Amino acid sequence: MLRLRGLTKRFGGLVAVNEVSLEVREGEIFAVIGPNGAGKSTLLNLICGLLRPDAGSLEFQGRDLTQAPPEVRAWHGLGRAFQIVQPFPEMSVRENLLVGALFGKPRTPMSKAKKVVEEVLELTGLAPKAETPAHELTLLEDKRLELARALCTQPRLLLLDEVMAGLRPAEAMEAVELIRKIRASGVTVLFIEHLMPVVRALADRVVVMDYGQVIAQGVYDEVAANPRVREAYLGRSA
Repeated sequence: MLRLRGLTKRFGGLVAVNEVSLEVREGEIFAVIGPNGAGKSTLLNLICGLLRPDAGSLEFQGRDLTQAPPEVRAWHGLGRAFQIVQPFPEMSVRENLLVGALFGKPRTPMSKAKKVVEEVLELTGLAPKAETPAHELTLLEDKRLELARALCTQPRLLLLDEVMAGLRPAEAMEAVELIRKIRASGVTVLFIEHLMPVVRALADRVVVMDYGQVIAQGVYDEVAANPRVREAYLGRSA
């Protein structure tokens, strides 16, 4: 579904993403992990189009989108949920989702957008909060709203940047179940996460980054046993 080849991004003398190559298969949950400053969020920004690469290529569902702007990538099915949620605070949950549904695809009729919103409200468990102003939501509900708004763009591949950040363990496991439901609905997921129990529970495959480079990839147990990974991220005693 997604193929990166030699993707590179520099900020002055800093190489934040250094010749990253990877493939995400349709229907899987794919994790990107690594220490702070490893280049994970920069990689997601390159994939969704917020940043343009200095070298390399990005192919999504057979289309070269290396230089495409974010909205074009969204129209082709690349969705993104952010770590820091920024809903429209005075608008209701339903109205926030309607924004995603109307603008996630070009020329979406209101009737279609409303249908998508109702489906996503049910999928994410937000239906009871549909008329609640966003500023009245709990942190967990805010996270669900961020996921739901991204889903309303009707993505084929959903990019998640540390959506568990700030959640208590029980809340994080609720979010794990929601991501499983999202995959079961037909959406492929690529996510960044620091919580290893979450990565172990969710990921079909894992890529580990350090200093902008991929240092290991495979299933969780393989990368967790890799000496370079243990030293760079999981800790020597992990």
